[in-house]
Amino acid sequence: MSWILASLVSAVFLGCYDLCIKHSVRENAVLPVLFLANVCSALVWLTLMAAAAVAPDLVPSTFAVPSLTGLQHLQMLLKSVIVASSWCCSYFAVKHLPVSLAAPIRATGPVWTLVGALLVLGERPTWLEMLGVVVTLASFLGLSLAGAREGIVFHRNKWIWWMCAGTLLGGVSGLYDKFLLGREGFTAATVQAWFSIYLALLFLPLALGWKLRLWTRNEFHWRWSILGVSFALLLADFVYFSALRDPDALVSLVSSLRRGSILIAFAGGILLFKEKHGRQKLPAVIGVLIGIVLTLVG
Repeated sequence: MSWILASLVSAVFLGCYDLCIKHSVRENAVLPVLFLANVCSALVWLTLMAAAAVAPDLVPSTFAVPSLTGLQHLQMLLKSVIVASSWCCSYFAVKHLPVSLAAPIRATGPVWTLVGALLVLGERPTWLEMLGVVVTLASFLGLSLAGAREGIVFHRNKWIWWMCAGTLLGGVSGLYDKFLLGREGFTAATVQAWFSIYLALLFLPLALGWKLRLWTRNEFHWRWSILGVSFALLLADFVYFSALRDPDALVSLVSSLRRGSILIAFAGGILLFKEKHGRQKLPAVIGVLIGIVLTLVG
């Protein structure tokens, strides 16, 4: 699978992931959702790792997770800390914002990834690819502004700022992914397995604090969409990491194509959650499609 196709497949699963998040945290406690979703992901990888240790021939080489040095474990832990911080901000924001608005705000992540890729990694996309990125991000902005008609004033709403913080941290995570997979030579399975395991451990004390009522908190209700959060992200990230492993892949473009997930989130927000102003947001959605096409043909 080419890195472009892999990026688009990842976008489909990522859109499903956004919808599962919205369903699982709506009128629900966020921290238990984060913890349980990551426990499910960690258990999948721990099962694969245990199976590979007992019967190596039963596990495809694609899912093999080699042993790591102490330094490499620290690198995986750093990845998990960045992602945990990003998700804490994003999940709380998604709980309080329409998904058709929250998703496009988070989709501006490629702006930060692009800036970092140009300044830090020395990437040089073609002019047509750059045009595709610009059109896509401008469309994201237009979609976000259309969402303001729902009565959410950007500069006064704290959840907008939480989503912006989560987006910025997500951009940092994207750059770090390229470093781990492209320059450090980690496999997609290694990164995904260990950061899933470390994420579960990082969210454990927060879940315990919620359970012990160390702060004012909402009640938790189990929803099967929590499993959807876990498995949709596992599939989205595995394909995404595989795309970044391609030496020809440009992290800025992979990130931009992956944000095609906004189309899934937008449609789901309108159809499943009955969110408003879909018609006003449609021109920006078409702009997203144009931006992705320009990126592909570039």
